[in-house]
This record gives sequence, structure tokens and C-alpha cells, in this order.
Amino acid sequence: MNRFLIATAVLALTAGGALAEEIKLGISLGFTGPLESMAPPMANAAELAMKEVTDSGKLLDGSTVTAVRADNTCADAAASVAAVERLVTSERVNGIVGGMCSGETIASLERVGVPNGMVMIAPSATSPALSTIEDKGFFFRTSPSDARQGEVMADIITDRGLKSVAVSYTNNDYGKGLADSFVSAFEAKGGSITMNAAHDDGKADYSAEVAALAAAGGEALVVAGYVDQGGSGIVRGALDSGAFDTFVFTDGMVTQALVDKFGTELEHSFGQNPSAEGEGRDAFIALAREAGFEGSDAFAAESYDAAALIMLAMQAAGSSDPRVYKDKVMDVANAPGEMINPGELARGLELLAAGQDIDYVGASAVELVGGGESAGTYREVDYKGGVLNVVATR
Repeated sequence: MNRFLIATAVLALTAGGALAEEIKLGISLGFTGPLESMAPPMANAAELAMKEVTDSGKLLDGSTVTAVRADNTCADAAASVAAVERLVTSERVNGIVGGMCSGETIASLERVGVPNGMVMIAPSATSPALSTIEDKGFFFRTSPSDARQGEVMADIITDRGLKSVAVSYTNNDYGKGLADSFVSAFEAKGGSITMNAAHDDGKADYSAEVAALAAAGGEALVVAGYVDQGGSGIVRGALDSGAFDTFVFTDGMVTQALVDKFGTELEHSFGQNPSAEGEGRDAFIALAREAGFEGSDAFAAESYDAAALIMLAMQAAGSSDPRVYKDKVMDVANAPGEMINPGELARGLELLAAGQDIDYVGASAVELVGGGESAGTYREVDYKGGVLNVVATR
């Protein structure tokens, strides 16, 4: 009799915990490559959301979430495909925060993500091409399309009274898409583009590119590139030759790393990158500093939100299967429902478990539109005094 009772108790405990899982989420970022200085705070932010959910014990009957990092190099499509394939086939992750750069994101999504039915939420892949990609509902992004950034940049430049600019963009999907968007928007406002030319990353010398841009002229040079690669090479060459002293930087350049490289040499320069303001962002920055990293770094907020959306969608669907929870991502991201900020993920999980709606605002003022991309808020910055200063939010 006692043996029967003990066995029954063991079976009951086993059954009661059967629904809890060890969920794995991949983090596919360029830990090496042209944006390697951005990757650590982005990964830390995604892992912060995972820890918050795990510590709450409220996801899918007490499931835990473990991060698996993969280096997609940001620039090498083949390396990215291999990295994501490892996450899906070997690590058997339940979702992926990534990719990071647009070209490698397109490659890994088309070759691995969609064929394997894997949800991917990119925090920083911004090419307009991703707005219309055939993703079968598996791809989302917490960063806005560069179609929007091009318009914002044109507004900022026009508002500052500049009439003519040259453009140097990194020779890939991100750079060309953003440059095309900006040129169209700026010319529509009456602005003049003196030259619109690509630069290749990985070169030791950009004097030829800078000479051509200098000959074309312009009141400023727009640099749509990568801070750890050719973008900074173009800036260095332009400064050393005296070709330009005013630069307009896109999101791939607006980081502390740029300030560390050039400091007061950027006194007349400015730019923009995706960023929100308000309670959600403030809460995230406080949580990040407590965790030992800087939450205001580029795309850190979007990375926290990407991970949070995956886990909240799982709870809403009652499943960690990406084929199932993909249909809940838009629901948890948008109204109606109780607004949820960073640090409130446990509350969001509780509400969803009770069958109630949530509106995840998060660290980047999440609002997904179209096929699942951020509507987009940008911060305008300058570098007066050799520091990164936030001027306005647009």
C-alpha cells in the first residue's frame, strides 16, 4: 500500500511538471565583422529579457529559457546561413533573435528560417527589401525599415539648412537600400545629391573614394556604412584630406565607438538612429545598467524587445513551437491590451495565461505594422564637445 502511494505521488509530480520545458532561443549577431562593437550590448539585452522571464517562473508552466549565441559575422551570407543552420538543426532552438545586418538576414531567413519554420525577429536589419520578402509569417523586426530612415534623414538635413550633400554607402543591401531611400526623399524636398557612390568594406585605404567625393563637392557627406569597417575609413580619409568636416551618419555609424574613434573631429556632424523615449526606454536603461551594460547603445533596446516578443507570443499561443506562436507575435505587440514595459514581463505572462490581452510597449515603443516591422521612432544626435548628444526624437 505504501509503495503504491509513493509511486502514485511520484507519477503525479512528474505529470505536473511535464509541461515545463527547457526552451532555447538563438541570438544570431555579428560578434565579429563590421558591427562587432554593437553586438555585445545587443546580446546582453536579449539575454536580460530571457533571464527576467526565467526568473519569473511564469512562462509555459515554469519553463526556463536559455540563450545560444551564434556569430553570423554580419557581412558574410554563407557564414550567417551556417550559423543559423547550427542554431536550428544542432541546437534545436525555439526562436531566433536576429539577424543583425540586412544581407545576411535575407540569406539566413530564405535558406534556413522559412524552410525550417523558424521565427526570426531581427533587432537591427533595416533594408526595405525585408518588408516584402516571402517569409510565410515567420519574420518580424523591432527596427524600422530604412525607407523610413531615409525620410527622417532628409528632414533633418533640410531642417539644418543644407542644400547639397554627397553620399557614400556600404556596398550591400543595407547601404544601397538606405542610400536609395534617402536620395529619393532628399531630392523630393529640393535637395541636391552631388554624388551617390558605394564603398567596399575591408579596405586599408579609401583615398580614391574620398577624392571622387571631394571633387563632386557638397555641404556635407552622408555616410551610410559600418562604424567598425569602411564607414569609419571614409570618415578618416575625408578628415585627413580636408575633403569634408561635416558628416551625416546613419544608424550603422551612430554608436559610442564612433565617438571613441573621432571625438572632437565630429564637432559639426550629426545623424540619427532608431530609438524611443518614455517610461519603457527609461525602465530598460535602468535594468541594463543594473545588469552591467549600457542600454542606450544602438539596437540594445530593440534586442530586448525581440526576445520579449518571442516569449510573450509563446505564452499567448500556449506553445513554444514557432509554427504555432508566430501567429501571436502581432497580437502581443499591438493594442488592445494592458501596456507592458521592460521589467514587467512577468505581469505580461500572467495576463496572457489568464486569457487577457496585452500591448507590449517595451524598450523601443513597439508597434508592429505591415508584415511585422516597427513603425519607427528615431533620435536625432550630434557630436558637439566630442560626445554623443541626443538633440530630438522624430
